[in-house]
Amino acid sequence: MKNKIIKQIIFVFLLFILIFLVNLVFATFLNKLFFENHMIKIASENIDNTFNIDKIICFSSCASDSTINSNNTTTINNLSQFTDIAIFINNGSEHSLDNTLKSVSIKDLSFNTNPTLGTPKLYFKGLTDFAKFSVIEDKQINSELDFSISSEDEIDFSTPSLFNNCANPITLSYVNTNIKNDYTINNTDNSITYDGSLLKKCNILLNDISTSLSFTINIENNLGEHFKCPVYIKIPLEEDSKSIYDGSYVHIYNPNYSFYKL
Repeated sequence: MKNKIIKQIIFVFLLFILIFLVNLVFATFLNKLFFENHMIKIASENIDNTFNIDKIICFSSCASDSTINSNNTTTINNLSQFTDIAIFINNGSEHSLDNTLKSVSIKDLSFNTNPTLGTPKLYFKGLTDFAKFSVIEDKQINSELDFSISSEDEIDFSTPSLFNNCANPITLSYVNTNIKNDYTINNTDNSITYDGSLLKKCNILLNDISTSLSFTINIENNLGEHFKCPVYIKIPLEEDSKSIYDGSYVHIYNPNYSFYKL
């Protein structure tokens, strides 16, 4: 009788384990099936990309505060490197509710690689000020930037504003301030130009100010559909025989980033 009870207990225990394993395998199968169907749905919705980024133009240069001394020298303070960024969103040639903008925002800003020297920040940059050094602190992007969208013929380019047909680019400015302070240059060598060549005069290695950043651009179209695109930018300072040491440096990315529908 005692052996029979033990056998029954062992049987119930093994049956419990079997049921547990079957449920575990079945749950894993359902999860796998769910994610497969979800990814297939996302892929099918994004066969025809409504929005994409096929061009990013970067202009890199340098600026500083300076004091001309009586002994024919110049003292450099707040040496700053800046890169203005123009991001072009392509939405095709025919415009309708599905490929025109209702709202646009930048989120999830992150500096993936921080420079060894200086303090990096990202700002909104007015289109008419592109390729000109300017820092307006209330236009700094900390975590999010919302754009106003217009269907009018004119907009205020000094504010974060976009035409609803993607006619104008998103313009931003990366600025790395206080790379060097209280650095004196002898004026007798040659004239001082306040551009990227100043980095070389101040003995700044480009590796020490190398930076990369990322963020997402979020779009809602006029059908109420939502799209998202991760953007990664390595601040361009040199390529082949050209560099910011030459004065200014222009680099054009052709990334072919696609927005995916959420």
